[in-house]
Amino acid sequence: MTAPHHAGEPADGPVIRGVGELPAGTGGPFDNPIGAGGSGAAGGMAAAGVGAEVVGAGVVGAEGVGPDVVGRRLLDAVAVMNRLRSPGGCPWDAEQDHTSLLRYLIEECYELVEAIEHSDQSAIREELGDVLLQVLFHARIAAETPKSDGGFDIDDVAGDLVDKLVRRHPHVFGTRPPASATGGVTGTGTDGDETTAEGIEVSGVIRPVLTAADQQDRWDELKKAERGRSGVLDGVAFGQPATALAAKLGSRAAKFGVQVELPIGDSPADALFRIAYSAGARGEDPESALRTIALAHAATMAEAEQRAAAEQRPAE
Repeated sequence: MTAPHHAGEPADGPVIRGVGELPAGTGGPFDNPIGAGGSGAAGGMAAAGVGAEVVGAGVVGAEGVGPDVVGRRLLDAVAVMNRLRSPGGCPWDAEQDHTSLLRYLIEECYELVEAIEHSDQSAIREELGDVLLQVLFHARIAAETPKSDGGFDIDDVAGDLVDKLVRRHPHVFGTRPPASATGGVTGTGTDGDETTAEGIEVSGVIRPVLTAADQQDRWDELKKAERGRSGVLDGVAFGQPATALAAKLGSRAAKFGVQVELPIGDSPADALFRIAYSAGARGEDPESALRTIALAHAATMAEAEQRAAAEQRPAE
């Protein structure tokens, strides 16, 4: 495994201003390196001996940024992640790679889902930080690979995101989508429909973006234009949960008019696939629906257990 690049060395890794002012050797491990119980990056800072007054003052990474600028603490988060990953930082962090962190990325996303389902604002805040830590971690690992070999850093990630958001909202930013990096022209769709700042032009008629449904149509047109083509499986995330994946396949089949025979087996998996696939083709979300039912049933099980325990308790 390639040794992590120190921020102070001129090479391919990111150079973070102010990181060198942290005390040497302050990147020790913390209880849960990924954030559960340690508030993610905040837990890392505490274990690393980085006080809030130091980070907040801009010593770590937010030098020259006004105290009222939204996002200034993101610079601190990048700097702390860089320090933990650098020599003299956290040994556990230094040993990780994209693959070893995969389980934690999934875990943190599910913990965020649970916090949102419980409308727990404090937990949502903490879990968003833990998900952010994963983004910073993966970007820092990628930055250790030379850009000529496909490496990138957190600024590349943020820059690509900004470009995509602006490109896919020309009606908001008043811009015409630029040519894609792959050489495709993003101003004209594969069916001849043209995207404009006002809407989607179809056969000379501009359809304005007024509703969420209009925006979804716009996104579909822009995606087709960006890629130069659009297939039934383009953009499908095959790493998603099985029920959601089956629904997505059904949704795409209906959208593209692709008709294929579904599995006809009698196994529970065959039956579940047919149900989820058909639900997706109807525009439904069987993953969320099944989760709602599962959670309700879990609550019923907990109540039953409590009643049974109360019945077995001796009378006072």
